[in-house]
Amino acid sequence: MFRIGMGYDVHKLVDNRDLWLGGIKIDYDKGLLGHSDADVLIHAIADALLGAANLRDIGYHFPDNSEKTLNMDSKIILRDTVRLLADKGYAVGNIDATVCAERPKLNPHIPAMQQCLAEVMGVDPDVVSIKATTTEKLGFTGRQEGISAYAVALIVNKN
Repeated sequence: MFRIGMGYDVHKLVDNRDLWLGGIKIDYDKGLLGHSDADVLIHAIADALLGAANLRDIGYHFPDNSEKTLNMDSKIILRDTVRLLADKGYAVGNIDATVCAERPKLNPHIPAMQQCLAEVMGVDPDVVSIKATTTEKLGFTGRQEGISAYAVALIVNKN
């Protein structure tokens, strides 16, 4: 059996924070504000996977008011999400994700993101598609106030 889930996340860009996207640190003068490391790409992917398995959402499993998740590396969230799927009998089929950001330019970082995410999820990098786009200077993304990410995940029954 196949199941599909969709995820979305957004975080505000601020000074004095590291920018983490797709599990890698990107050299930039701002970072994303959040309870964890605020990796919008991983959060969108985790939500898509959880949704596909009907396991609620990222906030349910990793609440933003818990000391346990404070400053958490989002790769841990993704790894634990894949474990939750496995416990329910599912495996990652593929991921298709889009990051919306005016700056920094993300295309040079996409192969490293794919490799990192594939390693965390225990899948081939070929099943992790990441795309980058801008909003043509429109909205909060266009004003460089934040970054958003969308993800669609296919999961498959392991049985």
